[in-house]
Formats: sequence, C-alpha cells, structure tokens
Amino acid sequence: MDIFKAILTKPAKRDLLKVPLHIVRKLQAWIDDVEDAGLHEVRKISGYHDEPLKGNRTGQRSIRLSKAYRAIYIIDQQDKIEIVKLLEVNKHDY
Repeated sequence: MDIFKAILTKPAKRDLLKVPLHIVRKLQAWIDDVEDAGLHEVRKISGYHDEPLKGNRTGQRSIRLSKAYRAIYIIDQQDKIEIVKLLEVNKHDY
C-alpha cells in the first residue's frame, strides 16, 4: 500500500520561515507529487535523492531540496509522512 499524505510538523513549519522561497517551493512540489503519485513513485525521482538516514537518525529519511538544504521525514503509525525537520547542510560529503 502506498502513502499519499504528507504533513508538516510544527517545528518544520517554523523551519520553513527561515529558508529561501525556492526551498519552500521545492518542498511543496515534493508534497504535491506525493499526494498525486504516491511516495513509492516519488522516491524514484532522482532529483529528490530520497535516502534512508543512519546513526542517530535511523528510521528517518531525507530528500534534497538543494545542495545545502534537506528535509527530514518519517512515516508515522497511520502511514502518513511527517516532515519533521528542514536542515541546512553546509559541509556535506557527496
């Protein structure tokens, strides 16, 4: 079963107030894509670089919104995506 619902947590909404407008638009485009096509299909879009995280973020996933910004999300108990954090990554190993 695929997931078609993504929500922003309160901390993520606060994070959105601090990022450039093009980052907000890219995240909204990702949410729209998930709601239209489902998470399984959107993960196939290479431009988002959807990947599982490791270490203390095991169980979370990230998408790239630009070279510097990431959105961190989890899948909750009701099979909804929760965008939990927007990160600015300055020195990321590629």
